[in-house]
Amino acid sequence: ATYTCDECGCEIYQVVANKREFMPQRLCPSEQCGNRPRSAETLHLQTRGSKFVKFQELKLQELPNQVPMGHIPRSMSVHCRGDLTRMACPGDVVTIDGVFLPQRVAESGYRAMQAGLVSTTFLEAQNVAVHKKSYDESQENSSQEERRALDKAVMSIATGPDPVGALSSAIAPEIFGHEDVKRSLLLQLVGGVTRKLPDGMRIRGDVNVCLMGDPGVAKSQLLKHVASIAPRGVYTTGKGSSGVGLTAAVTKDVATGEMALEGGALVLADRGICAIDEFDKMDEADRTAIHEVMEQQTVSVAKAGIVATLNARAAVLAAANPLYGRYNRNKSLSENVNLPNSLLSRFDLMFLILDVADVDRDMALARHVTFVHQNEGLEDAAGNGAGGGAKGRGPRTITDDEDDIDMEDDDLDDMDDDDDNGADQGGQRSRKSEVTPRLLREYIARARRHQPVVPPDVAPYIVEAYVGLRMQDGQGGGGGGGPDGGGPGDQTAMTARQLLSILRLGQALGRLRFSDYVAREDVDEAIRLTHMSKASLIEQE
Repeated sequence: ATYTCDECGCEIYQVVANKREFMPQRLCPSEQCGNRPRSAETLHLQTRGSKFVKFQELKLQELPNQVPMGHIPRSMSVHCRGDLTRMACPGDVVTIDGVFLPQRVAESGYRAMQAGLVSTTFLEAQNVAVHKKSYDESQENSSQEERRALDKAVMSIATGPDPVGALSSAIAPEIFGHEDVKRSLLLQLVGGVTRKLPDGMRIRGDVNVCLMGDPGVAKSQLLKHVASIAPRGVYTTGKGSSGVGLTAAVTKDVATGEMALEGGALVLADRGICAIDEFDKMDEADRTAIHEVMEQQTVSVAKAGIVATLNARAAVLAAANPLYGRYNRNKSLSENVNLPNSLLSRFDLMFLILDVADVDRDMALARHVTFVHQNEGLEDAAGNGAGGGAKGRGPRTITDDEDDIDMEDDDLDDMDDDDDNGADQGGQRSRKSEVTPRLLREYIARARRHQPVVPPDVAPYIVEAYVGLRMQDGQGGGGGGGPDGGGPGDQTAMTARQLLSILRLGQALGRLRFSDYVAREDVDEAIRLTHMSKASLIEQE
């Protein structure tokens, strides 16, 4: 710190030894001032002559998979200085190297006397490494050879026959089936184009997906997997999170003692994905907090003298059970779905996944599950023995060479021939698409750089398709009384928001082709995905 004296004009320097607090000098130590009577403090701090260092205090919390048995996640303070500040944001997964030091509660005064010999601890950071970077920074630290290999792999997928199918099969490969659900989750990871108009209005590009279905159709596993792939993924459950925990809470700042805002799950998932499980179990008051986030993508807070608007540009992925636990086919769709219409219309895609008994499908599913359990550990051993060929690939679906190992019962021999085709196709697909999570993330990062627009020749086609869907929706079902629930009383009726969702899905499909224009095929695929949401019901009918 540098001071100047008003009386004699001397410059005085003071070395600050303590890193948290210091006592400023009050009296000038020069000879000229020393001989005079000390009437007043003549020293003034010169900010231009003093040296300031950037300082940030982080709160580090343990990852859920590293918490000891029966414990709660531990947290500790981290002090960052200089260039290490602002390297990590709330919600990031980081590795920090540093020196573990004790810290006095207070240097002097009543608090120091009360604390006695007890001291808190902190970590003096020396290096901060951020994992799961955002899509823009994904390739900064990779070597040239790795980049070349990634470029080659990305281009081989992009120029292949079905890039969307190849990438979607890499999402949760252990889960059997759900091809259309996985496609929609891939489109959610890519997202549409966020438009900012000249008058300041913002049209969201994030795709919101709701998975509604019977118990045991792997909804929660899909949610967990997508939250782990996304660079910023936050996973919460309905009963375990309140409205304040999802949006923003007013807390007391430890360092200054003032009231401060602390972002909730939706704010932490900014530019990422917020996965909410058990969506139907949430209290109605807490669920209303999500309405604003899903359409305007902001969180408005007016509490304790703080009026603020926080960004929550997150895509919401929700999983819920029907009202009666399982889907009751004697009641209409709107009676089964226990969610308000205003919330449902904000979801771009709502999949109804029913657990229907079907011999062929059940047998293919059972074989896939037993194969995963049988070979999950063996593949690593085989990979180590054979030069690491199969290591790290994850479980695969059963193929025709391995068909007969699971089925030894004579009674089921005649079913083998009918079912082999379905299982073989699934096996070949998963064997072809050995897309690692890193490659998938890199492909999505490159796809998100494109900003597809709707060309003039495709716009009339979208308009005609939307009007046709509206007409079908108005005529079908007659008031939503039937089990298919297609009438005006239906909660999943076509609204103007569905037109925007078709545009968003088309833009996401255009991005996956690395194109700057939305093609007619993209619109067809987007309309097909919106239709597939009720496919389980139609099949049952």
